[in-house]
Amino acid sequence: MGKLTVSMYITLDGVMEEPSWTAAYWDDELAQFQLDQLYGNDALLLGRVTYEGFAAAWPTAEDEHGFADRMNEIPKYVVSTTLKRTEWNARLINQDFAEEIKRLKKTGQRLLVYGSAELIDTLIEYDLVDELHLMTFPLLLGEGKKLFRDGVSPTAFKLLKSFSTDQGVLIANYAPER
Repeated sequence: MGKLTVSMYITLDGVMEEPSWTAAYWDDELAQFQLDQLYGNDALLLGRVTYEGFAAAWPTAEDEHGFADRMNEIPKYVVSTTLKRTEWNARLINQDFAEEIKRLKKTGQRLLVYGSAELIDTLIEYDLVDELHLMTFPLLLGEGKKLFRDGVSPTAFKLLKSFSTDQGVLIANYAPER
């Protein structure tokens, strides 16, 4: 059976929007964690807004660790009812997305979700999330889009593993209690 993992940057007050604020806390530990996650999964699952932002930035990106190469080569699934077509090694899921994701997981696919707060809320509602990997930055922004909207389905999670980087970023991996 495959697995669906959500990986998110958040602030202490739950903001996930426009994560340029992560730069001051970036270090080798965080970079390695992200690289391991990306190479440890078979495909990305993205919402439309995240997909469009990534598709505009990553095809021309380069780095010495291979993150950009992996971002460009990894298959992508984009959940959207408004997008008409995809490029950048991506396949559109525009109907019955919950059933399609269940089918992908049954084939053994390990799916990684970046960004896409609305998609994450919906995935939680459908009980499709197997792990949350939250990277909490020691920062209060006071405003911005939160990871979880008010009214999200109540769900209990158990801590699987946690550690902090030298820059103070808390990385905590959770699984829903089923």
